[in-house]
Amino acid sequence: MTAPHSRSRRALAIPAGMALATALAFLPNVTATAAPQTAPAATDAGSLSYVVNVRPGHGPSVHVKKAIAEAGGTVVTSYDQIGVIVVHSANADFAKTLREVPGVQSAGATRNAPLPAQSTGDMGTPKVLGAEEAAAVQAADGQDPLEPLQWDLPAIKADKAHEKTLGSDKVTVAVLDTGVDDTHPDLAPNFDRAASVNCVAGKPDTTDGAWRPGAGESPHGTHVAGEIAAAKNGIGMTGVAPGVKVAGIKVANPAGYFYTEAVVCGFVWAAEHGVDVTNNSYYTDPWYFNCTDDPDQKALVEAVTRASRYAERKGAVNVAAAGNESYDLAADSITDPVSPNDATPSDRVIDPSECFDIPTQLPGVVTVSATGAKGIKSSFSNYGLGVIDIAAPGGDSTRYQTPAPPATSGLILGTLPGGKWGYMAGTSMATPHVAGVAALIKSTHPNASPALVKALLYAEADATACTDPYDIDADGKVDAVCEGSKNRNGFYGWGTADALDAVTW
Repeated sequence: MTAPHSRSRRALAIPAGMALATALAFLPNVTATAAPQTAPAATDAGSLSYVVNVRPGHGPSVHVKKAIAEAGGTVVTSYDQIGVIVVHSANADFAKTLREVPGVQSAGATRNAPLPAQSTGDMGTPKVLGAEEAAAVQAADGQDPLEPLQWDLPAIKADKAHEKTLGSDKVTVAVLDTGVDDTHPDLAPNFDRAASVNCVAGKPDTTDGAWRPGAGESPHGTHVAGEIAAAKNGIGMTGVAPGVKVAGIKVANPAGYFYTEAVVCGFVWAAEHGVDVTNNSYYTDPWYFNCTDDPDQKALVEAVTRASRYAERKGAVNVAAAGNESYDLAADSITDPVSPNDATPSDRVIDPSECFDIPTQLPGVVTVSATGAKGIKSSFSNYGLGVIDIAAPGGDSTRYQTPAPPATSGLILGTLPGGKWGYMAGTSMATPHVAGVAALIKSTHPNASPALVKALLYAEADATACTDPYDIDADGKVDAVCEGSKNRNGFYGWGTADALDAVTW
């Protein structure tokens, strides 16, 4: 996400490019500390990365290849299945030149900062669960030791669902994120190494362990993975679908940027490696919203759209976080103060029906808003009638929404690198709950298409009426306006995810 704002943007300072849909430092009991940033090797100093979109189903023509070379470009890889070519070039006019080439449908720079991107600022870090706090938890028979702290599981009836099934090990959820620490004792039993990869460079790196976060990199992906599939193994916490497989597809570079070429690589990899659900708790840098009247941004929308649709055609349900700026994504206009986050951002006014948060607002993607421990929209969660599909626990300030005992924090417990557990909050944390429920549906209906899984996901959700008036901080002022009916509205979409119904129908 971004500096000074990120997909948890408005409320915390995070390094430039940290496009994670999390909200950490603004919440009570969560700290923000400076974290070392590891810069990638400067292999293309002075170059930018581009996507060139051509007709799918064929490799780039000799004519297009020649035009790329003549414009000073070097092909990194070509995803012929979807007609997306990843190119590096130091020619500032590369995209403009390629857009004039016959056979090129669109072309655009994926970034503004030369390779490699640089990061500055403080990293929001989760509140690590201390040994003393963990030891004080009294788990009931059949519960993992930390499960009493997980108010989010009963909120979606996942605890009741687990009495019927934990999910199938033939179902895999891929976490497109900052990397997953598969050595964690709560993740190792369920980790799918064959479906895991590093896509940061825009092409697959299958080196063993390349999917893991490096020292100083964000724990975000590991936290998300635990929420989905932490094993019910007598250790730590329990995931929403603790019997399914989870894979790590690393799409964020060490500076925290989620660039288009990495996201495209991630979706294509998931499509071709049997992934059933993808979890996308980020937005694609450097633009929070990509406006299709801008030729560069249009090319990015086209590339990610092709990739996400390809994954769905191959059987994956794509689930994405709505974001944490309290934006009404159905409004006539939104002021975006953070784009581009790898250059000098400015306050630009955009129309969210023409400028898209990707992959969140792409066709076919399940868009998730966040709720807190009282079951109402989290203070930070984006919303919007016709945009939000479903809601799930993402946590909130304990001051705003306090959980019932024995849980003590209004945030969401998850796994952290190095065999730890800790709390985070955001629509990033809501999304894995929905991904987990989708995985349970797929477990129960193994032959279901993505369209059917989504239909069941929405049909089984618990209808949740608008919170009206919505005054989350109780200061007498309305903080957001919810539009729509109980069965579908701007805060909760079709309703709150229901894991029990997912395994009952």
